Amino acid sequence: MPGQSRFAELEPLLDRVTKPIQYVGGELNSQIKDWHCGGFGPDGSELTVRWALMYPDAYEVGVPNQGVMILYEVVNERPDALAERTYSVWPDMEALLRQHGVPQLTVDAHRSVREFDVFGVSFSTELGYTNFFTALDLAGIPLRSADRSDEDPIVIAGGHASFNPEPIADYVDGVVVGDGEQAALSITHLISAWKTEGQPGGRAELLLRLAQSAIVYVPAAYDVTYLPDGRIHRVAPKPEWHGIPWRVAKHTVTDLDAWPYPKAPIVPLAESVHERMSVEIFRGCTRGCRFCQAGMITRPVRERSIEGIGEMVATGLAATGYEEVGLLSLSSADHTEIAEITKGLADRYEGTQTGLSLPSTRVDAFNIDLANELTRNGRRSGLTFAPEGGSERIRRVINKMVSEQDLIDTVAAAYGAGWRQVKLYFMCGLPTETDDDVLQIATLAAKVIETGRQVSGQRDIRCTVSIGGFVPKPHTPFQWAAQLSAEETDARLHKLREAIRADRRYGRSIGFRYHDGQPGIIEGLLSRGDRRVGPVVEAVWRDGGRFDGWREHFSYERWMRCAAAVFDDTPVSVAWYTTREREQNEVLPWDHIDSGLDRDWLWEDWQAALDEVEVDDCRWTPCFDCGVCPQMGTSIEIGPTGRTLLPLTPAAREP
Repeated sequence: MPGQSRFAELEPLLDRVTKPIQYVGGELNSQIKDWHCGGFGPDGSELTVRWALMYPDAYEVGVPNQGVMILYEVVNERPDALAERTYSVWPDMEALLRQHGVPQLTVDAHRSVREFDVFGVSFSTELGYTNFFTALDLAGIPLRSADRSDEDPIVIAGGHASFNPEPIADYVDGVVVGDGEQAALSITHLISAWKTEGQPGGRAELLLRLAQSAIVYVPAAYDVTYLPDGRIHRVAPKPEWHGIPWRVAKHTVTDLDAWPYPKAPIVPLAESVHERMSVEIFRGCTRGCRFCQAGMITRPVRERSIEGIGEMVATGLAATGYEEVGLLSLSSADHTEIAEITKGLADRYEGTQTGLSLPSTRVDAFNIDLANELTRNGRRSGLTFAPEGGSERIRRVINKMVSEQDLIDTVAAAYGAGWRQVKLYFMCGLPTETDDDVLQIATLAAKVIETGRQVSGQRDIRCTVSIGGFVPKPHTPFQWAAQLSAEETDARLHKLREAIRADRRYGRSIGFRYHDGQPGIIEGLLSRGDRRVGPVVEAVWRDGGRFDGWREHFSYERWMRCAAAVFDDTPVSVAWYTTREREQNEVLPWDHIDSGLDRDWLWEDWQAALDEVEVDDCRWTPCFDCGVCPQMGTSIEIGPTGRTLLPLTPAAREP
């Protein structure tokens, strides 16, 4: 019978896998609703709208994900709807599920994913596509949308990777672009109305309604044609799909205080990557870093009020028992009232075990007063800063307006205040980058160590340099840029490593961590690919590809071999998608996905990058006409409000 728990089939398998606790469920604040909570129609038809929500990675990575947690609460607040969660199973569990005929299950009530109305998958990275295929196959849902029947759920993708969903266009039924809170409720309402009418036209009619509503991008409703040289000729609505938009716009939640989620964050039973309660203090970023897709696609900036933040922290701590609060955003110290927020929270929780953290801090937004408030309760975590580029020149190219002196002044303040270690994050392979730009990272790290020793009078100063490979992303000024090859990336990183090792004065105090260039090439293929890349993902999955975001599971050889077979006798290749620079007038695979950013503005900013011209943050300067606010009907929403954080009574003194 649909909606029944399958735990009795799962339980005998648990003592045969690693970390069985991740499949058990029953976490604090998890929910199990009645399968028929929405009731029945006059004809006995089902009216409940049911969502299975997935983060396509292991439980320990997926369970803290804010996006899934928010949608889980938002949907479950509706009396006629329910939502449950599911995550990727490890290969050992996958083998046992297949052997014993057990499908992909939710962790909440251990119901079969295929029995839900909607299978929603949140992609923060494209490297989760193979895990998504595994979940579909284990659930008994056909891989390709065209092969699904009325008995299968509607498969909807979301998350940052959905801003170019084309590589998986043939494998999803719909895509939600942008903020998901209001979109999820709109989809639920639409499905509820369709069910109330008796599900006229079945699956095909539901997809048409979703496409016509412009809430969801339905890839099957669009035709893609190509030029002989491999470039896209046009993406256009199919004539039979009447009334659908040529471009699908992103969703933007404008009033974050109206959406104070998650109110009761899930506390995992197993260890996860983030052991803390998190509050998103604002959404969006207008710093204008040209490499940063997240900053571009989440515009405009929308701050949560100081009262809203205080209420969410109090509610979340009471609901979870966590002892650390992460104040999240793309650059948390940029909140216009961050000093008031951190002081108010530090006052509120003084004398308790509650610590505060800013996971993301810019060099030019950090100050010791802020750091002292964050560490008032005795917790002093390491400091991480992201100059991104090693040289002043390359930082002008990427519009990271942080000078070498800014960095030295910041680390001097930190070391002088008692910190002994900082972590610096850089990228390799940025547009126009040379070997010298990268080698200057070694020089900069040495200056950091030297500064730390001088201001602290100590020799135990450490600096860790962490390097990531640059991948050009859609909807950024660098979407036209050529990606550095894996071989060139590795050669450049080898030179940097040798330069750090050769420094006899400071080399031993500098840690060096880096990712080789191969995973970045595959991420680049998936990031800027079109529908012709989908069969490559499928071929990799059928060849055993799983957990490609994990180094120990990733196989570059497999990806390249499968891509060569799929692209054989075609004008495209992995290099065609990655290391090739695009021209201004080329139709890009995501041009019909409207992020609000004006394409001409992105091109002009790309040219400004090549000219090494910086652009200010539009929060504090006149508008630069990126297009988002007028296009989306939004505006930048920031303080200061002048209000204080309430209540001010220290938590430790409350009865």
